[in-house]
Amino acid sequence: MTYIKCHLSKILGERRVTQRELGRMSGLSSFTINKFYNERWKGIDQYTLVALCKSLNVQVGDLFEYVETKDKSKKIKPRPRRK
Repeated sequence: MTYIKCHLSKILGERRVTQRELGRMSGLSSFTINKFYNERWKGIDQYTLVALCKSLNVQVGDLFEYVETKDKSKKIKPRPRRK
């Protein structure tokens, strides 16, 4: 199983920054930030990625990690096919 892990909760915790503060800094909605914080995101657009990286002064690789594991507990549902 492979997946992308988001380190937003770790970064905010280390810096003692709340999701609300990040929202003010980045201009992103609390809903968007919460999706990444709780790793319930399904995709990311360039605007969101730039806003997160710029606000936190991090690189994309600091925020996301490609994880390869044999653990099947983290299942990723395939996208439904378009007709």
